[in-house]
Amino acid sequence: MEERDYQEAARLAVAEKHLLFDSTIVEMATGLGKTVLFANVIKQAFPKRALVLVHRDELVWQAKATIESVIGRTCDVEQREEYASTNRFSRCQVVIAMVQTLCSGSPGERRYMRFDPKDFDLIIVDECHHSTASTWKEIVLWFMQNERARLLGVTATSDRADGEALGQIFKSVAFTYGIADAIPDGWLVDITQQFVPVAGLDYSHIHTKAGDLSEGELADVMEKEENVQHICQPTIEAIWGLKPKTLDAIPVENWHGHLQSLGKTPRRTIVFTVSVPQAEMCASIFSRAMDGVEWVCGKTSKEKRRAILQRFKLGETAVCVNAQVLTEGYDNPWVELISMARPTKSRSLYTQMIGRSTRTLPGVIDELPTADLRKEAIARSKKPYCRILDFVGNSGKHKLITCLDVLGGHVSKEVAEAAKKKALEDGTPKRVTVLLSNSELELEKQRRQERIDAAERRRLAEEQRKKRLLARADYTTQNVDPLGRTPTAEKIVTKRKFVREGRELSDGQKWIFEQAGYDHTKFNYAQACSIMGTLMAPPSAKTAAVLKDHGYDTRGKKNWECKKIIQHLRKNGELAEK
Repeated sequence: MEERDYQEAARLAVAEKHLLFDSTIVEMATGLGKTVLFANVIKQAFPKRALVLVHRDELVWQAKATIESVIGRTCDVEQREEYASTNRFSRCQVVIAMVQTLCSGSPGERRYMRFDPKDFDLIIVDECHHSTASTWKEIVLWFMQNERARLLGVTATSDRADGEALGQIFKSVAFTYGIADAIPDGWLVDITQQFVPVAGLDYSHIHTKAGDLSEGELADVMEKEENVQHICQPTIEAIWGLKPKTLDAIPVENWHGHLQSLGKTPRRTIVFTVSVPQAEMCASIFSRAMDGVEWVCGKTSKEKRRAILQRFKLGETAVCVNAQVLTEGYDNPWVELISMARPTKSRSLYTQMIGRSTRTLPGVIDELPTADLRKEAIARSKKPYCRILDFVGNSGKHKLITCLDVLGGHVSKEVAEAAKKKALEDGTPKRVTVLLSNSELELEKQRRQERIDAAERRRLAEEQRKKRLLARADYTTQNVDPLGRTPTAEKIVTKRKFVREGRELSDGQKWIFEQAGYDHTKFNYAQACSIMGTLMAPPSAKTAAVLKDHGYDTRGKKNWECKKIIQHLRKNGELAEK
């Protein structure tokens, strides 16, 4: 499999980090080929031996197929009844192992202990945001006893709702490339979000556990039949490409016949639920209105689940309702619609769920060299975008995650909130990247207008201030020579100024007047300011020349300081009176 540019950049970044640290992370959005990335990392590291840790059955075989395709060698599997060879002469370069399998057995006799840590120089942890769990840590610590070993974690999002830091395991981040980067680059389809208000949804009383809504309390809300009904109707309308509330005018018992008469192909849809009863109820209601609906949960047998997901991928069924099964590791690029019947405060979980629909259709963007060409190809394809349905109610103090939070990483929080407000008020599907861009432009326009309004307010305030000033002050002029010479001509050009009644010199200005030999009480404020301007000015060239002849440096000195020196020279008879 040929590397894409960002995959190559990530691989090179990993190699660079592994020169400095024994562990690093790559964060790459769902659908961007994390398995292809670490398969190429393994290929680059040959002949070093690699161990790949995964936590789902599907991921074992997906990883095996991809790695074998990239490196051209067979991989061993360590899973339940499958055992990887430990024989030095027959073992494979790569072992793909289930975390649950490796941790089986009693303490001191774990299954991972059958491997010598020194046998693996590269450890890869898929979906590494789980690695802070005790079982994952235990395995990683065992294999990292090898001082030569390098650890690589890959994930679609390094956020954890419970706040556990991945820094406990990984010492660096090599590369980050998320949904907000990949959509403008044409590697993923754009997202359209629709908010659906449901009056009966009230999350305000639900407590927060491990950073997310309490599953038990949330299930009590989401399993209410009225809420399930209000979630299913908007979802059905979106599946069949109908405008919101179209089915309101049609009796429920006629929905099935009406939908079949449309002659449309329903959108491939995943419905995420919080509990098994909710999933079963949703599937039952969907089935009354349309054919091709199935559901899965964690207790669904491996064989049955595989058959259901295969039918869904082939298009034999249109809707797959699931309870916490398809959040990770499920690859089906034909999925166009996600019905989020499972609200969450976890950015990581939400990102994983919407990522099930952001993949492009096979062959659409292959070998296209630029972002513009890829985006044009996506726009012409049968899947130009995906849609996310979020059901909103009274969330109270909870900050529930939406697509605007996930894709709003490149805009300010204020822009994201403005976009969300607009989408909620409108209620129709909105292309998220366009909505964010327009909101940013509108907010900037609003800020410019606010700046203009503020400037106008300042101008009017200044006019009002000037109106409060008294009329021109009456004052007389006096000829003054700052050097104390007999006045022979006008030296000061006075100006008529507006002054406030009672304005007087500061203590510092009065001191300068005294040092210069003036009685400030003989002048009004305007006259004193004119004199002060002369006193604080640099000395004239003639004055500077006189003082230089007597050994004084006038650089940096004011006129009044030079006057003091001249008065001193005259008093000592060193300078004749003129």
